[in-house]
Amino acid sequence: MKAIVCKAWGLPDTLVVEELPDLTPGPGQVAIDVKAAGVNFPDVLIIQNKYQSRPELPFTPGSELAGIVRSVGEGVTQVKPGDKVIAFIGNGAFAQQALAPVAGVIPMPPGMDFDTAAAITLTYGTSHHAVVDRAQLKAGETMLVLGAAGGVGLAAIEIGKALGARVIAAASTDEKLAICKAHGADATINYSTQDLREAIKAATDGKGPDVVYDPVGGIYAEPAVRSMAWRGRYLVIGFANGEIPKLPWNLLLLKGLSLVGVFWGEFVRREPKANAAAMRELIGWLAEGKIKPHISGRYALADTPKALNDLADRKVTGKVVIQPEK
Repeated sequence: MKAIVCKAWGLPDTLVVEELPDLTPGPGQVAIDVKAAGVNFPDVLIIQNKYQSRPELPFTPGSELAGIVRSVGEGVTQVKPGDKVIAFIGNGAFAQQALAPVAGVIPMPPGMDFDTAAAITLTYGTSHHAVVDRAQLKAGETMLVLGAAGGVGLAAIEIGKALGARVIAAASTDEKLAICKAHGADATINYSTQDLREAIKAATDGKGPDVVYDPVGGIYAEPAVRSMAWRGRYLVIGFANGEIPKLPWNLLLLKGLSLVGVFWGEFVRREPKANAAAMRELIGWLAEGKIKPHISGRYALADTPKALNDLADRKVTGKVVIQPEK
């Protein structure tokens, strides 16, 4: 089988395609023929040794996939060969075959296509954990989403609307904001052309958002914090622009704000039952049409470096997927 291999820490163009032996599942494992693999910003970081976790070299990147069960290991009874499944794994998804622990495997709902299935675990899982669990966003509240046209941003918009909240989307271009509107955003802010604080004030009648969802970091964090409502919750998702903000802590004191960290991968590890319940709710919302992953690009396995570069260069809206059989 063919797989993308990271042999040394570096940028996406250092990745190579190699022919590797077919995979055999061990006890509690499932071998899957990968039909689609989701591409996420952590994939860009992990190959450069810039992420929280560090796999041993060489390794195959990619953490989420959808495909067909090829074989199962000892003790696996939940799925069988031929079943269509979704899986979240540490690494190994950018390949024609992947191994997954059975605990990380979810049956695909009837009628779902592989590309959609491969785009739901990390982005929607992260945003559900952030918005529903950590922020406890309620109907009637207002949430501001920064970097709103990215995978987690669009997921946050849809989840906010499913909960009955008002959602303001902030992004860098009008084209990206149009996609945010199509996914349910009630108001939009172009922070490349508008003053963020003034725009937030205008969009909230001076009250400020109850929740800020921030996967970006950098220069937009402080004006967003300064604009928040009393008892607001600021969700720290990640730092896509590469800069970790340095905030004056007195801002938290003055408005009774909560700074809330969100690390979905650790949540999955520590609270698997809670994550399974969240996934069931997300799949239910998908069936009801409340959420719908926006897939803006599909790449052959050999084009994985381009997919990662496009993601790093902010050329991607929503999600892109790798189709390993191409």
